[in-house]
Amino acid sequence: MFYHVQTLQFEAKPDGPDPAFAKRLQEILGGKWGELTVALQYLQQGWNCRMPGKYKDMLLGIGTEELAHVEMICTMIARLNEGAPMSVQEAAVSDNPMTAAIYGGSNPQHLINNGGGGYYQDSSGVPWMGAYTTSSGNLMADFHLNATAEMQGRLQVSRLYNMTDDPGVKAMLRFNLARDHMHQQQWLAAIEELKADGLEGLPVPEAFPNESEQNLDFVTQYLNCSDGSQAGDGRWASGEMPDGSGRNFTYEDSPEPHGDRPVLPPGDPRLYGTPPPDKAPGNPAT
Repeated sequence: MFYHVQTLQFEAKPDGPDPAFAKRLQEILGGKWGELTVALQYLQQGWNCRMPGKYKDMLLGIGTEELAHVEMICTMIARLNEGAPMSVQEAAVSDNPMTAAIYGGSNPQHLINNGGGGYYQDSSGVPWMGAYTTSSGNLMADFHLNATAEMQGRLQVSRLYNMTDDPGVKAMLRFNLARDHMHQQQWLAAIEELKADGLEGLPVPEAFPNESEQNLDFVTQYLNCSDGSQAGDGRWASGEMPDGSGRNFTYEDSPEPHGDRPVLPPGDPRLYGTPPPDKAPGNPAT
């Protein structure tokens, strides 16, 4: 059950209209790494979690908070569109180049499709997709992805922060930056908690019979498949692997292939692919 309280988690009120920035703000609303994505991703992971207790409760709690961020950004987009010119003529009336620029950078769909409000598309008008979310059923894999989502989201908010001078917009974005910072730390802490509880480890999935089923001949090598000369200098090319196996990374420059050149047989003629030369219709031998 959900219960909505009609007060914002944090104020979303610009000092003036700016439809051009409202268009940019769509990225953190309906983009791949936007607030709608993380809200539905965390809730989906929580609803699918088969282990009641602190992990399920945290997923549902953070996911619900992210819905509040969706509400804040929708409100800010609507307010940024208030009082903006709706035509070239309106923009020209003030004889103000800035007003004309504001009109020129606006998103027509904000006005035509949504009555001046936001919608679930990114800043280029690409519709939001459920495929942006992941709920694997493995908490270690999901928590790593959640940390990445917060990092990507915070990057985008940081960039938007430098694209506006509006004090009211900046105030909301400072709040978003703080919450993204907090959630990054929560997911990283949750990863450590999983390890401490002995529930999940690396690699994912930990329960797979690694010693008997995976090919151990290829489990330690960094295969340098590029001509970069310094790849072998990193922690990932020497020293102990972090999976607790006791193995060490090894480095192989210019790795050799372990398979033959593939030669496929002629395709099924009913699929009408290009036939080999000796089977071509114009070949006298056919």
